[in-house]
Amino acid sequence: MISNWLSAALARRNIHYGWVMVGVTFLTALISAGTVGAPGVFIVPLQQEFGWTTAEISSALSIRFILFGLMAPFAAALLNRYGLRNVALSAQLIVASALLASLAMTKVWHLMLLWGVVIGIGTGMTALVLGATIATRWFVARRGLVVGIMTASVATGQLVFLPLIASITERFGWRTALALVCVMLAISALLVLLMLRDRPGDVGLRPFGDSGTEPLPAPPKSTTPIMTAALGTLRDAAGTRVFWLLFATFFVCGASTNGLVQVHLIPMCADFGIPQVQAASLLAAMGIFDFFGTIISGWLSDRYDNRWLLFWYYGLRGLSLVFLPFSDFTFYGLSLFAMFYGLDWIATVPPTVRLTAQRFGAERANLVFGWIFAGHQLGAGTAAFGAGLSRTVLATYLPAFFVAGALCLVAAAMALAIARQPKPVTAQAPAAAQA
Repeated sequence: MISNWLSAALARRNIHYGWVMVGVTFLTALISAGTVGAPGVFIVPLQQEFGWTTAEISSALSIRFILFGLMAPFAAALLNRYGLRNVALSAQLIVASALLASLAMTKVWHLMLLWGVVIGIGTGMTALVLGATIATRWFVARRGLVVGIMTASVATGQLVFLPLIASITERFGWRTALALVCVMLAISALLVLLMLRDRPGDVGLRPFGDSGTEPLPAPPKSTTPIMTAALGTLRDAAGTRVFWLLFATFFVCGASTNGLVQVHLIPMCADFGIPQVQAASLLAAMGIFDFFGTIISGWLSDRYDNRWLLFWYYGLRGLSLVFLPFSDFTFYGLSLFAMFYGLDWIATVPPTVRLTAQRFGAERANLVFGWIFAGHQLGAGTAAFGAGLSRTVLATYLPAFFVAGALCLVAAAMALAIARQPKPVTAQAPAAAQA
């Protein structure tokens, strides 16, 4: 296979194949971010073409966010049982099929079925869990940095694709822009097919940073039913205080990012007379700051107390959201918001993944993080619908931004409520350690 040849070629140059895994996953997540973020560009065109209200469109996106999150723990079980490549390819096929079918949609229920249910399930089959799984399987050293790099792909996806999608939508219509997303998914699927491998032992390696000399044998293939593995992990993790604190803070993370800003910032800017392409460029600017902020966050999470990192990230995000309505939506006000908000858009992910791995162990980290990520997307779905409802009923998005800012300040306090040192994890109950 190409992966074996490439691994041997890189080894001669003292480069670990794990970095190829990071690169392929980065590109996959980047295109997925473009897929997830694109509907924010399409809200106004869909309203103009079909007469759908903001609340109706937001309902479909809310369904997608919730399913995207609820799939995460089952995605971890699928990855453990069927392998990274098989699950990633299946997910991309499902998403591409739904996007192609949506080119012919004419009814609101078509939107809810395709963009809500099908794309929610398809994108949820990998989500952030794929990156967390690769970080814990392929890396012993630099794990936080790896999570930061792969998480930064979300920012890069906005940086690269959203202004392009907005420009194509404005010139040629939303269907042409959607077709472009399908082409990008096909390119990503080809790279996954050729290069993605399950474990370092598949290419004769140990994880990066592991000082052993012989490849680690793959653990026995999981035969546990998917539902049992996912729900069993939830049962064990739910008995711990740290799980619920991480779940609650990640709920706020989703509510204050994907569900609110990613979906509603562009139409909110339109309310203040800012053109759609210019608003998409604002998101892209946030993507620039978030790209560096998230990678730096990964570097910091390898070196400093992750609880304090989360405290500062949520606190600064909350202050930036409260500031936005007072920016008067001027160039300078929006630029200041883009900088402070963008720096920690998803910088919360590396500390959260590291805390999860520390408290629940590397082998179950992806399953537990899957449930924590479900909280993230429940928050995103709540905010996506709530902000749309605010715009429809109150004719303004501003209350939703004030509420999200206040929740971030609460999340900052909750991060410090996590105990400094976890209690030992026993062999009999690896996921039930109290923190």
